[in-house]
Amino acid sequence: MSKKVFYWSPFFSNIATTKAVLNSAISIKKYSNDYYEPFIIDVFGEWDEYKKIIELYKINLIKLNLDDHFKERIIHGFLKSRYYQIKIFILSFIPLLRLLRSEKPEVMILHLVTALPLIINFVFKNNIKTILRISGYPKLNFIRKYYWNIVLRRVDSITAPTIDTCEYLKKKFKDLPVSHLKDPVINLKDIKYTTKKTSKKNSKYIAIGRLTKQKNFMFLIRCFSDILKKYPNSELYIFGEGEDHYKLNKFIQKNNLQKNITLMGYKSNIFEYLRDCDAFLLSSLWEDPGFVLIEAAYSNTTIISSDCDNGPKEILNYGKNGFLFRSNNKKDFLNTFDKFKNSTEKDIFRKKVNAKKMSKNYSLLNHYLKLNKILHE
Repeated sequence: MSKKVFYWSPFFSNIATTKAVLNSAISIKKYSNDYYEPFIIDVFGEWDEYKKIIELYKINLIKLNLDDHFKERIIHGFLKSRYYQIKIFILSFIPLLRLLRSEKPEVMILHLVTALPLIINFVFKNNIKTILRISGYPKLNFIRKYYWNIVLRRVDSITAPTIDTCEYLKKKFKDLPVSHLKDPVINLKDIKYTTKKTSKKNSKYIAIGRLTKQKNFMFLIRCFSDILKKYPNSELYIFGEGEDHYKLNKFIQKNNLQKNITLMGYKSNIFEYLRDCDAFLLSSLWEDPGFVLIEAAYSNTTIISSDCDNGPKEILNYGKNGFLFRSNNKKDFLNTFDKFKNSTEKDIFRKKVNAKKMSKNYSLLNHYLKLNKILHE
């Protein structure tokens, strides 16, 4: 009989962690030869839009049926998201506890809104192997560190997607089992390109991510307005949705940049755009690891990225796999952009090849092999 692996990851917007959960479940289904059986817990209908993918890969979906208590599926804003997290904690407590007691899964992997399952795991003794997946660079204030020091004592394993984050966690929590587990970013079935590249007169650059403070798109737009003075035949397309949309769009309109900078909204298939641009630009203040960097690398796209904590430096191998600039530093960004524009085709090709080789480490198979090893520890 297959061992049950439950995934807990309630989410409020289209973020990379959602893809990580899906691909991790798919990797288990595909490579474990039925030794493991993956289940995704759906709290309030957040996984409905992925129903076709879940059915395609025959992933089990367990619904807690709290849809009526959550009228909104996409939530923006810090305070509102915190309110919904508290609401999930209160309303899901009994249903989740009953589910775990009735189904008795062998493994539970926690990604987002982890306070509830961590408390249940700490208070109620069970034989469930619990893995906490750190999906982003953790900001440990005093309260959070104190709380983690208590509840993580009963967690069997903590995983992080980058080496730097692993080392950071090991220093903060010296006695806890921390492992490096790369995210399963590259699923070949998800990669869809147009049959041929479109002809273009202008140089095209793209940026991808939620329109939030983390992605630092206002910085990027300000930099690009300067780029247009030197390279007027340039276009920037920003893909994503989020609470900063109005602010960014207002700035674009006010400065008459709409002919060269466009907010494209969310796109489910980003690979055709990555393939058809001159470079991918990442301006984030922090990433861990940076899914779009890996997707851009796999698409043979030149990458210009900030050196923010924690993923980009590691993924771009400190400049060997792309162009790095000092995070949030306009002067260095513009200098790095000039360096890219003045690079030889040979130099750019070499960076692309290095990046492509790196991206293959983030395949579903590599993720499964490492996860399987963690599950057997």
